[in-house]
Amino acid sequence: MLMNGRDLLAVANENYFAIPAFNISDYAMGKGIFEISEKLNAPLIVAIHPDEVSHIGGDALAALIQRAHRSSVPVAIHWDHGGTYEQVLLAIQLGFTSAMIDASMQPFEDNVAITTKVVDTAHAVGLSVEGELGTIGKLDEQAEDGVLVDQIAFTDPAEAVEYVQRTGVDSLAIAIGTAHGLYPKHVTPQLKLDLLQQIKALLPIPLVLHGGSGNPDDEIGQSVKLGVNKINISSDIKVAYHDKMREILADTSLREPNSIQPPCIAAMQEVAAQKIHLFDAAGKADLY
Repeated sequence: MLMNGRDLLAVANENYFAIPAFNISDYAMGKGIFEISEKLNAPLIVAIHPDEVSHIGGDALAALIQRAHRSSVPVAIHWDHGGTYEQVLLAIQLGFTSAMIDASMQPFEDNVAITTKVVDTAHAVGLSVEGELGTIGKLDEQAEDGVLVDQIAFTDPAEAVEYVQRTGVDSLAIAIGTAHGLYPKHVTPQLKLDLLQQIKALLPIPLVLHGGSGNPDDEIGQSVKLGVNKINISSDIKVAYHDKMREILADTSLREPNSIQPPCIAAMQEVAAQKIHLFDAAGKADLY
């Protein structure tokens, strides 16, 4: 059931649901995400950031790819936020089926140039490519790269059309008011859903929402109905996983992983299941 992101997202685009892209940073997390997706019969994107690749090592990718081949639901293995052409070449070598090139912090023409180069290479070997236009906020030092929330550059619809036409990307991450990381409790983020509607009316390709952790469920649900087809979830599942792990490790007599990790995986799966339902992805594996 391993496929590239273009084929996976095409079905979501046609049927108005979003596929969760869960960022995993160890094999136990990955195994748990596969299992909850299969239980809910939901298509899946396993997203791995370059920092996460450096943590788990390239050899772990072979095991995740093997697990994807055995999955009962369709899966793409996605290189998240590749920052350079060389990083995308590494993604190809490791066996990813989808790659993101994020040159959104660069001037428009430079973004177009590097994205086009990545698309030409990735398409030649069967990978799909996600690009990004506009800037995503960054809420804390552990979050992926971004700008201060009050300095977000929202995606310009006309530029988005030109960017897609010139680069040939298969999907586009847009900036409509999200941020990487977790919002402080006193801050309520707000999406520009009107801007999403404008962009979707102009572009036929799947749209992607980054920084989806912490946004109000009603807004995320509306964004799916308005045409977002992939939503990245990293902080929410990692917090659930590691908060439970801290709780379990308070018992210093425990040392065996089978005593420590299963409750942590279950806590993560509870959050992941809520996202799968919110994105209207449950049961959608039957469409493939």
